[in-house]
Amino acid sequence: MIRGAANTLWESVRNIATVQGSAVSWVPMESDRHILERLEGRLGPVHARQRLGIEQEKDQQVFGGGMNFFHPENWYSTHSLIRYVLQLSGLYRRGRRNALDIRVRRNSVVLPGLPPAFDGFTLLHMSDLHADMYPQATAALAETVAGLDYDACVITGDYRAQTCGPIDRSMQEMAGLCTQLRQPIYAVLGNHDSIRMLPHLEEMGIRVLLNEQVAIEREGAAIHLAGVDDAHFYRVDNLEKAAEGIPADAVSILLSHTPEIYRQAAHAGFDLMLCGHTHGGQICLPGGIPLTLDAKCPRYMGRGAWRYHRMQGYTSAGAGTCIVSVRINCPPEVTLHTLRRADQGKACQ
Repeated sequence: MIRGAANTLWESVRNIATVQGSAVSWVPMESDRHILERLEGRLGPVHARQRLGIEQEKDQQVFGGGMNFFHPENWYSTHSLIRYVLQLSGLYRRGRRNALDIRVRRNSVVLPGLPPAFDGFTLLHMSDLHADMYPQATAALAETVAGLDYDACVITGDYRAQTCGPIDRSMQEMAGLCTQLRQPIYAVLGNHDSIRMLPHLEEMGIRVLLNEQVAIEREGAAIHLAGVDDAHFYRVDNLEKAAEGIPADAVSILLSHTPEIYRQAAHAGFDLMLCGHTHGGQICLPGGIPLTLDAKCPRYMGRGAWRYHRMQGYTSAGAGTCIVSVRINCPPEVTLHTLRRADQGKACQ
């Protein structure tokens, strides 16, 4: 029974690689099959059918679907238009240079109930790498993170530049980046990502959380890290499943690609939510004022630290670029989140 369902899932995954004909060059390796056979058990049959069914649609939509009505990343005329306007304004070359200037942000998070063993525990948070978009920027990212000191790394999705098609180049770039990262590494998928990436990412040592949670243990104590699948376009997030097994009094951290599920996450009892997707606007007015965030959430959640009820949150401005490889008044970033006990730490900075 289980094997039959797994074989059906495998056939669906294989069909995704061929449905777009010669445009897709990825071919599943036999070594991946044993991982993919377990996929339905991890996702659940409904989630698996939803994720795979949406991916089998020929193109992701420009209008409709997902949280937002308009999805500019899927309207490829926008790419040329923005690039042309930036070239005319003389900002294009500067924007390309800015995309290589990756900043290291530091954020102190005070968590009531944090076990003493985790006081000072540091998470390296990266998001929106779009690793195949601008290989020079990915190389700059690898150089930036190579010397950082942290206890665990978390990545909140978007490894590919496009929203459909081949995954080869993005996975190659990710493999190179992972040689500069320290274990353990946890991640979720974003709206640009394919479920076909799962075996490749996990072979790199990245534990992808698909509406799942893991306990991170230290000196007999534990905190819980949960992750949901993409809530922006695919809308296959399941907080109830992700939180399953987390004790009510335990410190819990949620990884989500997008901040758009902030209400659900807060009321589910998570202490901290780490996310991305917005790029902080990527192309902003002076003062870092975003023209658009492409996310259905309050603008104060578009970048940096924020709070909603008792839950703290942080939206990364992202390490990569989308649509065009430029950054204007919004530097790319990685963030070091240091967890502090309530009786020893200071307010979030």
